[in-house]
Amino acid sequence: MLFDFFPSRTLTWYLAKTFAVRILAVLLLLVLVLMMLDLLSTTGDILAVEGNGQGDLLRYVGLRLPQLVARFLPYSVLLATIITLATLNQNSEVTAMKAGGLSAHQILAPLLLTAAVVAAASFTFNERVVTRATATLSAWQGNDFEPVPADPSSRSNVYLSAGSDILLARLVTGSGAGTVLTDITYYLRDANGMITREVRGTRATYAQPGWRLEQPEAFEVSSTSTSEPAGPLLIAQGLTPDQVALRNVNPDAQPIGELSRSIAALKGAGRRTAELEARWWHKISGPLSSVLMPLLGAVAGFGLARSGHLFARAVIGMMLGFAYFVVDNAALALGSFGGYPPLLAAWAPFFLFLLVGETVLIRTEE
Repeated sequence: MLFDFFPSRTLTWYLAKTFAVRILAVLLLLVLVLMMLDLLSTTGDILAVEGNGQGDLLRYVGLRLPQLVARFLPYSVLLATIITLATLNQNSEVTAMKAGGLSAHQILAPLLLTAAVVAAASFTFNERVVTRATATLSAWQGNDFEPVPADPSSRSNVYLSAGSDILLARLVTGSGAGTVLTDITYYLRDANGMITREVRGTRATYAQPGWRLEQPEAFEVSSTSTSEPAGPLLIAQGLTPDQVALRNVNPDAQPIGELSRSIAALKGAGRRTAELEARWWHKISGPLSSVLMPLLGAVAGFGLARSGHLFARAVIGMMLGFAYFVVDNAALALGSFGGYPPLLAAWAPFFLFLLVGETVLIRTEE
């Protein structure tokens, strides 16, 4: 019986169902509260655009909700673990299960199985829903909540270098020779890196070579004078559409397959990809963090409830869970500038806290 992690089908179903209901309840509560707080800070920006109304607020909610669900699902699993196990402990159900011959790992097994199902659902949800919502919302926010073309490849606030010059486009749509840059600011610099001229335009299309800037307006730094060249102006002649496509890759807005192709393209162009590689691995390790939460929060479910230490155990479980998220974010930050290899940055926190959780559980209960 000690090596049978699911000795009772009825008990397994009872624990799994109880745990799943609490995960959904906690997730719903967190997402609703955070969505209301988000709307309080964003509604003014959305409605400030002429023509935006209630429909646009609902659109924002529809695009923002998947992000909140994906981000706070592991937190919900952690809090649901603590609530479930603390309740079972307080009602002496844990004591009854241990008196029936179940070990701590056997009590946790249904919760771990439920968390694994949640992790698989989270990965699928991130790939199919969150990436698309993030891409659409990023483009809309980058355009200051004004209408943007219905182009899934559109990107906002893209910085590009053309030799020593710099080009900023608020919105990039299309691909290849059909790439269109919108709301452009082009800075011309001298050999010392000082800006000598600033050119602004409403729209630019690829002219093979260079980019044809419409409605240009130039500002001369030396004379502090402004001029409006007659007709379109040719800028950034060394910049190609392929270089534009390789800039400003948002890993949160790309499924794992598309991100793999972006990384390969950037490597082929000789660009640094450590941050993107770490985020690629984190697309797998991130959802799997849900499996860790029952193990880290398990300390709340054991020990005698009448000893008065139940609350302290719940706090310890919560601290272990939140410590994982802090370390995980810190590792990703270190991996983004080369402090850690990408694989280590994405997986080291997971395995570290897996060992921590197992150590705490074995030392205290087994």
